Amino acid sequence: MKTAMNLKTLLEILIISTRLGFTSFGGPVAHLGYFHEEYVRRRKWMDEKSYADLVALCQFLPGPASSQVGMGIGIMRAGVLGGIVSFLGFTMPSVVALVLFALVLQGMGVTDAGWIHGLKIVAVAVVGHAILGMAQKLTPDLKRKAIALFALVVILMWQTAISQVAVILLSALIGFLLYKHSASDQEASVKIPISRRLAVICLLIFFGLLILLPIVREATTLEWVALFDSFYRSGSLVFGGGHVVLPLLEREFVPTGWLTEEQFLAGYGAAQAVPGPLFTFAAYIGAVINGWKGGMLATVAIFLPAFLLITGALPFWDSLRQNPKIKGALMGVNAAVVGILIAAFYHPIWTSSILTPVDFAFAAILFSMLVFWKLPPWMVVIAGALGGLVIRMM
Repeated sequence: MKTAMNLKTLLEILIISTRLGFTSFGGPVAHLGYFHEEYVRRRKWMDEKSYADLVALCQFLPGPASSQVGMGIGIMRAGVLGGIVSFLGFTMPSVVALVLFALVLQGMGVTDAGWIHGLKIVAVAVVGHAILGMAQKLTPDLKRKAIALFALVVILMWQTAISQVAVILLSALIGFLLYKHSASDQEASVKIPISRRLAVICLLIFFGLLILLPIVREATTLEWVALFDSFYRSGSLVFGGGHVVLPLLEREFVPTGWLTEEQFLAGYGAAQAVPGPLFTFAAYIGAVINGWKGGMLATVAIFLPAFLLITGALPFWDSLRQNPKIKGALMGVNAAVVGILIAAFYHPIWTSSILTPVDFAFAAILFSMLVFWKLPPWMVVIAGALGGLVIRMM
């Protein structure tokens, strides 16, 4: 009887999350609104305070915040299997669409057309806007601005895969030392149907893979290991949502020759047009490199850190968010990621896109459309592609 009830609950989670996966346009903030309407208001799976607590936790963790909220709701509803089912439902519609797009694109071929150049300029506007928002939120004081500056300088001067991990760890230590005496707020408790033992195992796997994958990658010549490492590290180090993963993924795959700048930006434009999390852009990259199998590998690798972290953190959330020392380390990490993303934004995003004064002027127009006129990203993408064609004809 209990098994039948569990299966019914899992099926319910799958149906609802899949419907959200087909209809949730607008980015992570919009996704959180859809989740709130569906899970809190309509179905009352959790109360307002519990939902706010979950959103707050996912804002602290690296990875796609809205996807982690969806995973967390599934976990709170039906344990680990509920989290997996919720992830599959919300993510697979856009994964399938982007893998199919990649396969079609390979058959057509991509040239350095004007619309591609326009998408490069769109990337400048979108990523620049995302980083500005992150900087305002995550580096509000001089200490955290200094941590961000430190990360920026180190990454620009020492551009290796290991340097990102080293900067993150060192910044966590600095944040711990600087903010360990910060006042902590008392919050209401959140009940999670998974054990702390399982949570510890998930956290150990997360950190173990983050440390060991670059080492195994250097010691072997297996392409799938290199791919898994690149996607896993990108998913582990990104704070602030899908748009800011763009420069990290570009740095991982374009300079190495796995795909061209044109292929990369064509896929980014397609990712803007599909619902669901923008992290599914990884499925497109994987499919371009190694067909549908590469797309599935990329999807698992980039979302695995988010799943391990939310599963590992949920049972400890009450103590973590009230512990000023842990909060201090997280504050240092958040500041460092701002610096890392600014470095990646400069090269290769800016250096490969803004080549003339006209490009800069067009980037300013697109930025204004996004920030001041509040147009949705997909409209900015279309405007960028059309504008790129016009620029090439000038």
